[in-house]
Amino acid sequence: MTFYASIPPIDTPIPASRQSARRHYGVHPYFTRRPYNVVQQYILHYSREGDRILDPFGGSGVTAIEAFLENRIGIQNDINPMANFIAKGIVDLHHGDVSTYWQALNTLQDRCEKKLAEIEALNERTLFRKLKVVTLPSNIILPRSSDVKCYYDLFLPRQLAALALLKDSIDSLDNRYAKNGMLLAWSATLTKLNKTFLSAEGRLESRGGSSVFSIYRFKVAKQPVSLPAWQTFHERARNVIAAKIEIDKTIELKRCTGGWHGRFEAYEKDIEELVSKLEGGIDYIFTDPPYGGHISYLDLSTLWNAWLGNVPSKHTREKELIVGGELNLSEKTYIERLGRSIRICAKVLKPSRWMSVVFQHWNTDYFEAILRAAAESGLELRAAISQVGDPIWSMHKKKSSESVLAGELILTFFKNGKKQGGIKNRSFDVRRTIADILDSAGSNPVYGEYLFNKIVMEAWQKGAISALNITRTSFADMIRDHGWRYDANKHCWIKGKEPGHFFIS
Repeated sequence: MTFYASIPPIDTPIPASRQSARRHYGVHPYFTRRPYNVVQQYILHYSREGDRILDPFGGSGVTAIEAFLENRIGIQNDINPMANFIAKGIVDLHHGDVSTYWQALNTLQDRCEKKLAEIEALNERTLFRKLKVVTLPSNIILPRSSDVKCYYDLFLPRQLAALALLKDSIDSLDNRYAKNGMLLAWSATLTKLNKTFLSAEGRLESRGGSSVFSIYRFKVAKQPVSLPAWQTFHERARNVIAAKIEIDKTIELKRCTGGWHGRFEAYEKDIEELVSKLEGGIDYIFTDPPYGGHISYLDLSTLWNAWLGNVPSKHTREKELIVGGELNLSEKTYIERLGRSIRICAKVLKPSRWMSVVFQHWNTDYFEAILRAAAESGLELRAAISQVGDPIWSMHKKKSSESVLAGELILTFFKNGKKQGGIKNRSFDVRRTIADILDSAGSNPVYGEYLFNKIVMEAWQKGAISALNITRTSFADMIRDHGWRYDANKHCWIKGKEPGHFFIS
């Protein structure tokens, strides 16, 4: 038995530690970022030093970055230029001395702080004249779902002028590593210096985020906040330097305890184009395919890609694995391409290696696409772990707790090469299955995500996933019918009827 074949699968959830790693949190926002420590533990468990670790839907690079820091070869791939900009920007922080980064920040302060304060004091007429002499991106047309038509309409004139001044100053820095670090900080600053920035109610004006991360479209605030440009950038730059210090310490510890030889590769390709480069050469895959409700990553990333000169072509956007978006990509196409993506992962994975796929969705057709493609490609499902109870929940979870699936289900497969045939469609008693799972919980609280995932897995194992048809409303009603109530504060189900709710026997 080989080393990899003898690995027992992870069979319990790993408590998430989201904000303890400066390299992922505070440097730059992005969509659906996975808890770094969970990813890290999966990489350490299913691979060895020197192995090639791939995330074909890399996002902001958590998988590839953690593999890189753990003496593996981290391979980042994402069709979105913004995702790779963030991932490569974070990895590149291991270059150079931290004093050079501080020096770059001090240089920018000398060049920009006073000028930025002057911009904030200019009247509107003077601001428009200034915008004619600074370097701005193209004023491209925004997606139809946006509150405004053109890119410049996302900004107050003083925000455009301030961002242009900062970027020009960063571009003129001498040290390329420090320059890249400051550009990463500038890009994160852009998230706050625009009219989609929404302040968090009851908190400091600067605490909040862009609507692209909360409602997934360019919604302009009724009363846009004009944050001070220098202070906002300075905070982000300090976060980048803190991330560099953390990365340097991590690498130095490795050097002192056996040596460090991590490597990083990045591709900007549709997953179907990866086969020719990576076929049969990957030791472990940890990936998080896009599955959010109509989150068009490429459309939304226009906020950054436009200024960085990385706006994807229509051909690239047609390849995006989403439902909806500006091109109104169909759900049927999504399901077909999701299945093909799993088959491609099987092709690039070496024999007797492991793959972990993070997924969560109400539509069981999505699960079937993953599970069927895996079975037909010689990937055996060895574990299905619900990572729920994370203290950080999405805005949608807070607003509509029962109907939103937060957390994540991690499906882990072993490539044994034994392809399984078609799965027969059988009937499936959802109500009876819910009752059995709730009975086994006793008086312990149950997360809806955990319960739903258990149902999906049992239906798959019984060859009945195609027959599983359950709506969000009926799911909640069946739980209530079994004597449980939803605790909106803890986001879980608790045994016992709500006050005033009685059985009629």
